[in-house]
Amino acid sequence: MRRLRIALLVLALAVTVFAMVGCAKEAEPTAQAPSAAPAVVPAPAATPSVPSGNYKDGIYYAMDEAFGSSGWKYAVTITVEGGNIVDVDWNGLNVNAGVDKKTYDRAGRYNMVKFGGAQAEWYQQAQKAEAHLIKTQDPRAITYTDESGHTDDIAGVSIHVVEMFELAEKALAAGPVGVGMYEDGAYFAIADEYPSSGWKEYVSLTVINGRIAAVNWSAVNKNGDDKKQYDKAGKYNMVKFGGAQAEWYQQAEKAEAHLIEIQNPTLVNYIDDEGHTDDFAGASIHVDALFELALEALAAGPVELGPYADGGYFASDDAFGSSGWKGNVSLFVKDGNIVNVYWSAVNEAGDDKKVYDMEGKYNMVKFGGAIDEWYVQAQRVENYLLETQDPKKITYKDDNGHTDDISGATIHVNDFYALVEKAFAAGPKKY
Repeated sequence: MRRLRIALLVLALAVTVFAMVGCAKEAEPTAQAPSAAPAVVPAPAATPSVPSGNYKDGIYYAMDEAFGSSGWKYAVTITVEGGNIVDVDWNGLNVNAGVDKKTYDRAGRYNMVKFGGAQAEWYQQAQKAEAHLIKTQDPRAITYTDESGHTDDIAGVSIHVVEMFELAEKALAAGPVGVGMYEDGAYFAIADEYPSSGWKEYVSLTVINGRIAAVNWSAVNKNGDDKKQYDKAGKYNMVKFGGAQAEWYQQAEKAEAHLIEIQNPTLVNYIDDEGHTDDFAGASIHVDALFELALEALAAGPVELGPYADGGYFASDDAFGSSGWKGNVSLFVKDGNIVNVYWSAVNEAGDDKKVYDMEGKYNMVKFGGAIDEWYVQAQRVENYLLETQDPKKITYKDDNGHTDDISGATIHVNDFYALVEKAFAAGPKKY
């Protein structure tokens, strides 16, 4: 079914790109030059404002080129009808992609009032700034009180608004661009298995105005570490130990930027079966996982924001049990959802229980008469948590922690769920 969805999306993308190219040949959108009008502030050097009714109808869009120190960058979408600005959407994109700033804020996750003492949440103040632009019809009809871009022109707005008005001016100057080919929202996909490298790759996307506006390509290991953050913390060292031209995360960022530029993960040419490409400079790593997972994410559709804080989580038993194994669980959360679970254990020799079992050394079926090997049942337990998204949604039928809730799992699972709750209580990993 997944391959069918992806194949259908590939076909849809091809048709859309063909149509877009055809439309582009008919007419290039250009911004209509504004007619003369009185200056906003009477002064000899003032720039004339644009009176209402003088814009070309259509959808306008502009986005910041880089993320700020806060981890956010902004985008503005403007709708013009009858020559007038009738709708403005000022939104933010996170460096880790996923849900947009307004969605994140409305869900009570930004909390500018609670933690910053603001007079209103960010999205509420953003709406007032949007309304001001609709009222004035001119992104230059704003005065700032400081270099940070705050203003006294808009009642109830204490945030800096210069980003919105500068992007609005940029968008209107560029002319109508229409709406992109995707549904707005957050998208996510992760690989099915851990490869020999130990890193399971994933891709997170943000779509605004139908366009891929933010991309985060990274990976997670069995300890719940995020590869990009792990690399930025100086723990991966592909340059030092592998002689690479740049660190992995730096090359990944170039691949992400290319996807934003081409807007279609199928438009990548590979030079070998390992997934390397010459389509853009500065990346010698194989990039096929990024584009394949992006295609899979787009085929799956937007995801909803879940209740958990994003990041990697890990918990381990305090001591070895009577069986000789010390259990551990790692979790990875994206867009508030549990997207990866790894349950295993380690013995005093340092063996990973799941790997040890896969190698035929545990033999619960042969020597214990189990319905399946331990690692097979453990994967069913992991999948059940991914499905339910809640470690409390489990019932036990005895004091040993067995359950009938999970088909095909006769092992006791209470220790797994105890470790999951312990991991969440400890919070996301810090780097």
